[in-house]
Amino acid sequence: MMQKFPQHAGQWLGPPGPRSEIVISSRIRLARNLAGFPFLSRASEDQRRELADKIRIHLDRKATAGKWEYFDLDQLDELDRQVLVERHLISRQLVEAKGTRGVSIAQDETTSVMVNEEDHLRIQSLRCGLQLDEIWNEVNAVDDRIEDRLDYAFHPRYGYLTACPTNVGTGIRVSVMLHLPALKLTGEIERVFRAAKDMHLAVRGLYGEGTEATGDLFQISNQVTLGRTEEDVVNEFRAMVIPRIIDYENLAREALMKEKPLALDDRIFRSYGILKNARTISSEETMLHLSHLRMGVHLGRIRDIDMRTLNELFLVTQPAHLQRLMGERLTGEQRSSARADLIRSKLNGKQEV
Repeated sequence: MMQKFPQHAGQWLGPPGPRSEIVISSRIRLARNLAGFPFLSRASEDQRRELADKIRIHLDRKATAGKWEYFDLDQLDELDRQVLVERHLISRQLVEAKGTRGVSIAQDETTSVMVNEEDHLRIQSLRCGLQLDEIWNEVNAVDDRIEDRLDYAFHPRYGYLTACPTNVGTGIRVSVMLHLPALKLTGEIERVFRAAKDMHLAVRGLYGEGTEATGDLFQISNQVTLGRTEEDVVNEFRAMVIPRIIDYENLAREALMKEKPLALDDRIFRSYGILKNARTISSEETMLHLSHLRMGVHLGRIRDIDMRTLNELFLVTQPAHLQRLMGERLTGEQRSSARADLIRSKLNGKQEV
């Protein structure tokens, strides 16, 4: 499975899903810990190893339905670990953690189970577009199958017990990745951030906690997990939170089309020209110009590129994916050159020299 990852886009950037012009992906994560074991911050290496072995045995015994593969993080080299981060199958925290840890990944990449991250288990499901109901059903089913075989740390009053107090209760984290270039261009993005804060939501960058927004991609997630059901959190996101932000972005795009069409086209086609002709380009610059191009495709300004090609470029131009595609480790300068070559090849329909 690992060898195939760089060859295609992951679930978060696969075939466009519902509302995918703005909603890049939806994700639901459940934090769980096993009864009878200390939290990882207090666990010895022997206990971490016992936890990982116990969990892996039950995952392999079809606690997860379908075809899954388990990866021991210590057995993967640095590039392969980063590929999994870039595909949103594991967190940066799992990569940076010490001691025995791993991840079990479904063959279709919709679901993964991280072992020994901050909690003993982090079960997550991820899909393109706005598909919260579908992924809730999926992650809930995996959680139920695991709970049938393993005893979770659970308190009748407080719910599921977690390493971080902000996850106590349901342990659920719902997050939606949004593409908001028009709000950024019109200077209205701060209004969204303020509204999110008022609604007790967190706004983060492309790779979650501790990361900055790149390519006008923002993750919006809940912060309250205690005193509410999982269904309440999912329904609020699906019916209230995300539709409101989608409306804000669409209004901003309409305003740009009506009031500043020349400036908008200049921004889009300038990015198009750079991507089609650059001989060296960084990850950050690539994300910015792909963001403008993606908006241009949605608004009908660009007609000769499909969204799937752009989604693929968002992923395969990331450092680890790029190096795996090239078949070797590259310096920063070499990556910038290889990235530009790859983008020109995709956008021009032929390989340039």
